[in-house]
Amino acid sequence: MTRPFDLPPSGLFVGRAWCPSADGPMIVRVEGEEVLDITSREIPTLQALLDLPAPAEVARNAPGRRLCTLAALAANSVESPAADAPHLLAPCDLQPVKACGVTFVGSMVERVIEERAAGDPARAEAIRSRVGEAIGGSLRDIRPGSEAAMAAKAALIAEGLWSQYLEVGIGPDAEVFSKAQALSSVGQGALIGLHPSSSWNNPEPEVVLAVSSRGRIVGATLGNDVNLRDVEGRSALLLSKAKDNNASCAIGPFLRLFDDGFGLHDVRRAVLTLTVDGPEGYRLEGQSSMAEISRDPEDLVAQAIGRHHQYPDGLMLFLGTLFAPTQDRDAPGAGFTHKLGDVVTIACPELGTLRNTVTLSTVAPEWTFGMAALMRNLARRDLI
Repeated sequence: MTRPFDLPPSGLFVGRAWCPSADGPMIVRVEGEEVLDITSREIPTLQALLDLPAPAEVARNAPGRRLCTLAALAANSVESPAADAPHLLAPCDLQPVKACGVTFVGSMVERVIEERAAGDPARAEAIRSRVGEAIGGSLRDIRPGSEAAMAAKAALIAEGLWSQYLEVGIGPDAEVFSKAQALSSVGQGALIGLHPSSSWNNPEPEVVLAVSSRGRIVGATLGNDVNLRDVEGRSALLLSKAKDNNASCAIGPFLRLFDDGFGLHDVRRAVLTLTVDGPEGYRLEGQSSMAEISRDPEDLVAQAIGRHHQYPDGLMLFLGTLFAPTQDRDAPGAGFTHKLGDVVTIACPELGTLRNTVTLSTVAPEWTFGMAALMRNLARRDLI
């Protein structure tokens, strides 16, 4: 029998849960089949825990108060949770959420196709054939920024196939963009939102790293970098509109802290599976293998944080996805796009399962609990 959230039997898992008695978030640790509240003056926020010199040791040894069972938390981490019981939140709080794009060859080719199609899915199939024949396999083993990559760049320019997406895919500089504001991400079971102007969109299953203010990678979780292909395809300058909308970023279920039993080497070989179950009976399946990433996670972190850019509250970093759905859902040649009511499930044996249901950003609950609300709540609870 699997555990709630499909959590593995071992591993140090922490997160955040909304607690009605506190009218605010608690920092929690999973211990067996129980969920313990470990919130304290030392750990008033998850960011405070992750910025400690030894977050795993502190989290493991922190005294805890029983909040509820893991099963009860799972049962109430749904679209409309009961108001009198805890439910799971995204396992991050003060950290801004950043994301890396075009870190896998397969998704890089699809970004080129989006750009060439100018956001029109009807044109995508013909462009996919041409671009795929020209570059689909030739770039797979090229290390970004290498001499071989620069030679490929010159050849693609000569063929008239160069793209800004290829620049960040095989050039020296990774694409690192702002995905979501601190505290705006939704967690397991919550609705995820599509901007109502989009008619061509898809989920993006990704590993998300937790990075301290000193640039140290301290844990990992799952994320859905909801993507609007038509909006970004019309212009890369619309990236913020394509990526950062109400309920457009899902993270969870818990954060697995790095310790002696789990670390970056496990992230490098993680395999994510994705399923989309549509209200009309449609089912899409796919997977993303971290072994195929073209830039190492440590390199991506170094390009995000360092002397050139500080994050005093740390950051959450999406690592990009291999998955770019192309199979037709409705009209031939139209490819995949979401329907309202789609249930998106992202799973990884080491990290558990993140499941959300698709709606519009204008229908999903508004984001109202921001930084000021959190500070007032913590002060009222004598935690800061």
